[in-house]
Amino acid sequence: MDFIDLKTQYAALREPINARIQRVLDHGQYIMGPEVKELEERLAVWTGAKHCIAVASGTEALLIALLALEVKPGDEVVTTPFTFAATAEMIALIGAKPVFVDVEEDTANIDVSKIEAAITPRTRAIMPVSLYGQPADMDEINAIAARHKLPVIEDAAQSFGATYKGRKSCNLSTIGCTSFFPSKPLGCYGDGGALFTADDALAAAMREIRVHGQSGRYRHTRIGVGGRMDTIQCAVVLAKFERFDWEVRQRIEIGAHYDALFSSSSNIQTIKVRADRTSVYAQYTVRVNGRAKFEQDMKARGIPSAVHYPLSLHQQPAYAAGYAGQSFPVSERLAREVISLPMHADLDENTQQRIVAAVREALRGVSP
Repeated sequence: MDFIDLKTQYAALREPINARIQRVLDHGQYIMGPEVKELEERLAVWTGAKHCIAVASGTEALLIALLALEVKPGDEVVTTPFTFAATAEMIALIGAKPVFVDVEEDTANIDVSKIEAAITPRTRAIMPVSLYGQPADMDEINAIAARHKLPVIEDAAQSFGATYKGRKSCNLSTIGCTSFFPSKPLGCYGDGGALFTADDALAAAMREIRVHGQSGRYRHTRIGVGGRMDTIQCAVVLAKFERFDWEVRQRIEIGAHYDALFSSSSNIQTIKVRADRTSVYAQYTVRVNGRAKFEQDMKARGIPSAVHYPLSLHQQPAYAAGYAGQSFPVSERLAREVISLPMHADLDENTQQRIVAAVREALRGVSP
C-alpha cells in the first residue's frame, strides 16, 4: 500500500502528462517557456488572485515573499512552531527572527488569540500556516495585521485547493505561497511552487526577485535568487490540473469518511475542520497515545504512516538555542501524538476500511 499513490494518478493522466511534456521537449524552452505563463494565468483565475508567480519550490516562495516585503536582519516575523521547518527556515535565513505563537489543539493551526501579544516594534509580518490542508483563521489574522499595519503571508504549501469562507487558499492575504512538491494535493514531478497576490508592486518585485532581481535582461534592480519553476514541471501541473477539481472533492469526501469511521473511537482524536472552511487533507492526521508502538503495529499490518511533525520547531537542534526557556505546550503535545494515515484522491473505500480496521486493532488496549 502506498502512503500517497502517485502511480495510480499517473495512470489516469498518462496521455495528457506525456503530451504536455512532449510539447516542451519539442519547443525546447526549458526555462521560462510558454507553459510557465499559461500555468500562472490559469492558477490566478482559479484562485481569484490578481497575480500568480510560478517559482522553484514552496520554500523559495516563502523566501521571495519575505524579500519582496523587505524583511531584513533583526526584524521579527510571527509564525507557528508546529510546521515544516521551511516556514521558520526562510525567516532565519535572511537574518530575521521567527517569533513563535502556539497552536490550537483541535486544528493544529496558529492560535489567533495569542498573536497580538507576540507583536513588537520589530515585527514586520505575520506568517500563518494552513496546516494539513486547512486554512487558519485568516479574517482574524488579517484584522490583527491591519491594526498593526503588517502584511500577512499565508504559508499555503499544504492547502492549495482548500477554501475559507468561500474564498480559495492562497488568495486570503497579502501574499499566498504554495508548493507543488510531488506529494502535495496539486504536485509536479520535482520541485515547484507559486506566489499569489493582489498587489501590483509586490507582484512586480517577486517576478524580478525570482530571476536574480532582473527588471530586464542583465539589468539587476534588486537582490534576487534563481527561483524559476522549470517549464517541464509547469507542464506536469497543467496536465494534473485537468482533474484537480475532482481530486479536491475526493479528498474532502475521503477525509469526511475517515472522520465518520473514527467518530466512535475514544482512543484516537482527529484534527477538526472548521465549519466555515474546507481541508484538502495534504495529510490525514490523527492523534494517539503510545505513537511509537502504534506506528510499529501499523507497519506490521502493512499500513504505511508518517509523522508530521515529531518535534516542534523550537525543539529542533537548529533552532533550540534561540528559544531557551520558551515553551509552546500545545505544539509540544501534538508533536508527541500526531500520526498521518494514507491519503490521496484515488484511495478506494475498501482500502480505507482496511486502514481503519488496522488502526482499531493497533489501538486495542491503548488507554484513551
